[in-house]
Amino acid sequence: MPRDSADSGFIDALSQRFPADMFTRAEQSYLEEPRGRFQGAQGFVARPRSTAEVSQLVAACNESGVGIVPYGGGTGLVGAQIAPEGEPNTPLILSLERMTQIRAVYPQENVLIADAGVILANIQSAAAEIDRLFPLSLASEGSARIGGLLATNAGGVNVLRYGNTRDLCLGLEAVMPDGSVWNGLRRLRKDNTGYDLRNLLIGSEGTLAVITGASLKLFPKPVATGTALFVIRDVDAALDLLSLAKSQLGDSISAFELMNGTGFEFLSKTMPEVRLPFADRHPEWTILMDIGLPKGLDPQDALETLFMSAEAEGIVSDALIAQSDGQRADFWSVREHIPEANRRIGAVSSHDVSVPLGELPAFIARIRQGISEIGDFRINCFGHVGDGNLHCNVFPPEGQSRDAFLEETKAIKRRVHDIATEVGGTFSAEHGVGRAKKADLARYGDPAKLAAMRAIKDALDPNGIMNPGAVLS
Repeated sequence: MPRDSADSGFIDALSQRFPADMFTRAEQSYLEEPRGRFQGAQGFVARPRSTAEVSQLVAACNESGVGIVPYGGGTGLVGAQIAPEGEPNTPLILSLERMTQIRAVYPQENVLIADAGVILANIQSAAAEIDRLFPLSLASEGSARIGGLLATNAGGVNVLRYGNTRDLCLGLEAVMPDGSVWNGLRRLRKDNTGYDLRNLLIGSEGTLAVITGASLKLFPKPVATGTALFVIRDVDAALDLLSLAKSQLGDSISAFELMNGTGFEFLSKTMPEVRLPFADRHPEWTILMDIGLPKGLDPQDALETLFMSAEAEGIVSDALIAQSDGQRADFWSVREHIPEANRRIGAVSSHDVSVPLGELPAFIARIRQGISEIGDFRINCFGHVGDGNLHCNVFPPEGQSRDAFLEETKAIKRRVHDIATEVGGTFSAEHGVGRAKKADLARYGDPAKLAAMRAIKDALDPNGIMNPGAVLS
């Protein structure tokens, strides 16, 4: 563990070597995370403008044994970007917010190279300017930065077609714990030259290095897109619909999102300004689907054909096919606002799990049974069912506050994670481990994998300065 703190004396010494505005006291925005579950320790923030400055900062911290917490957009949900109060030595928050350059774009190669501090929405816009698509899409894309998204291997709604953030990256530039710079900004699709350091750092949550730049994959923009909301019979029908859609539409399906009627109820109670698709009812299960087709194919026809086939097989009972960009936005507004409605209701326990697709119906049935054995709770299961990632959140009974049930949080979380593991899944699908799920990693992690992770950490970061206290105890 770090042996010293990023106190005023340490910062004063560094200030002699760096620009005057490099260091500031950490404002509250650096000390809190979106769910309010961690309160960061008061300290200092360093805001370098270049990889060279990051390198010098990391080398100085390593020499003095001062911990570093890499900071992107602050949108992570497991506390990896927050050094909580009570740690023996206060780390330095190293923010990449000033490193915001699109370094290069290669349209013929479908490649874009960016600083780690570039906001995701700006990368999407830069791709659109050359008629390309950067398909990573999630609710926080207006503030999340690409370095943090790579460090957490973020998912989002388009994983079914394009993969996680890991799959969208060709190469990285990173500052290692000793301050050395790994220049790995490759534009190659094949590079079989030894250990894959890129994939090691992606998803490491800042515990092995500071990502400072990335070489990203772009894709042709679909010429025609379509969106539909299907009312399905049950969760089994979701898998039947996905199978049928793949047989008819192939790889054109970009999003396949499961929503539960409980989510619609929460939206109507807490966010009446959000236009719900079915004004007179809240169907128990719905699927929101996006498709993107090449020139010459009509997404409306494709979705109507899919609906007729699915209805004939008893998979769906109703559907709404977006007739305009405005309708499409309304459909997606429902999905994107469900997490905020959940927050306003107040979850007793929230979960980000991944299970094999074929186990989804059994998993949800077992969750309902298992939670009912603990108490009379409401459950909202929703998420990226196309890739097996569910957000399964548990809420207090109608009219009661979550605060009255916090003693049950540990039992609920244990039950959900036990069931996910028993069906061959995992306790973290896209949010990572951070500080919030370290105990889960110790409980459910494979011993050989954990031993290898500790060996890698010790080898690359022997002084333990990189994001101390995150991922591994």
